[in-house]
Amino acid sequence: MLHLRAICPTEHTEAVVSRLQEHPGVAHVVLLPGAAVAPKGDVVEADIAREATDEVIASLCELGVDHSGGITLEQIDTALSDAADEAEKEAPGDGTDALVWEELLARTGDESRLNATFMAFLAIACLLAAVGVITDSPVTIVGAMVVGPEFGPLAAIAVGLVRRRWDLVRRASLVLAIGFPLAMAITAGGTALGSAVGLFDARAIAGDGHQVDFVYDIGPWSLIVALLAGAAGMLSMTSAKSAALVGVFISVTTVPAAGYASVAAILGEWNRVLPSVGQLVINLVGIVLAAAAVLLVRRATWTTVDAGRPLSSG
Repeated sequence: MLHLRAICPTEHTEAVVSRLQEHPGVAHVVLLPGAAVAPKGDVVEADIAREATDEVIASLCELGVDHSGGITLEQIDTALSDAADEAEKEAPGDGTDALVWEELLARTGDESRLNATFMAFLAIACLLAAVGVITDSPVTIVGAMVVGPEFGPLAAIAVGLVRRRWDLVRRASLVLAIGFPLAMAITAGGTALGSAVGLFDARAIAGDGHQVDFVYDIGPWSLIVALLAGAAGMLSMTSAKSAALVGVFISVTTVPAAGYASVAAILGEWNRVLPSVGQLVINLVGIVLAAAAVLLVRRATWTTVDAGRPLSSG
């Protein structure tokens, strides 16, 4: 279940409470008159079955609560209550399969910001990939896959395309368009420095037979894996099974391809630069296409459009 807190002007309180009480998927409605200070008003709280959340949020947005006050949602890990059990029973569908569009929009919007933290993770991931390439270490490559933060913006693009939220698509695309080249430039600089001080042989990736050659080896499986990973990733995000995202990170060759291209360019292995970049593009596009396809399939559970609010820039 999800815990809802709504701050609303006094003139809307009665309608808000009434709508919450009338919905079968809502339990534990609480009214705190005059408790809100900024913005001034009443505070109404309730616990909502996950599969009923979209409908309840839409109902409150019709009253303008999202503009005149505010609506917040929090995940409830444990609820010991007959009323909560009844609300989940009465709400249509299964809570595990429920898709809360407003929650998904907020989450992907938050993860598609170009900030120092995102760039730090992406740069570190590419540097780890470069170390894995130079030392021919698949384990290090896997580590780079896990550290990479790129799935957030990719998921945001998919959500934006399906919901026609072009502001989200533009912001997430900008994050990737700036983030990857910058991280690759940092990785190239690190590779050049390591080569200059003799940290590794300049012919470290020359020849064939390396364990990490799969990074730049483009084939039909590249697209197949990207599609499967994108589908699994979006299913994980929309069903609150975040643990599955780790497997998604490990399966896609995005950050490793970026790291390999940077190393190959510095070491003069130009015949591997373009395939590595191609691998990166195939994986990025495949993930977005599959993630969008999953959302399109799940439109059968689409109960409402989002409130149309602009994305937070914080």
